[in-house]
Amino acid sequence: MPHFAPVRVRGGRHRLHRLVRHRRHVAAAGLAVTAAALVAAGPQPGAGGPDPRRARGHPVADQVRERPGPRLVAAPVRIADAETVRLLGPGDRVDVVATGDAGDASVVARGARVTKVPEPVDGAAAGGALLVVSVPRDTAHRLVGAGTTGRLAVTLC
Repeated sequence: MPHFAPVRVRGGRHRLHRLVRHRRHVAAAGLAVTAAALVAAGPQPGAGGPDPRRARGHPVADQVRERPGPRLVAAPVRIADAETVRLLGPGDRVDVVATGDAGDASVVARGARVTKVPEPVDGAAAGGALLVVSVPRDTAHRLVGAGTTGRLAVTLC
């Protein structure tokens, strides 16, 4: 067998770079054509298709239910200072504070929502003013107990 010189391929590295460079151009052109096709196939205004203002995506199969929180009840509270109650209106948030005969004070209800401020009865200002707040049931029980043993006041949150 005769002796052959090694076979050398010229320009191999150059061809590889050119192939990679062209691949990038082909990929960019493919993405541009795909984007144009998606825009053209999208919803057309007035074509009777889906409303373009509506959020797109998959519809929710089951509606998400909110977690049940504490059930709120309306609790009437007699506040010692009738003039303070006049400052409140429905929707306000208040903390209800109970004061005892010894001068000690404790917060009975935090962040209670005022639901109603009944009109005061003539001559009833000396006994305080009535206020209806929306609180969980166990807090309503504490409000009733605190109202029988001491005086109640409110602070606006």
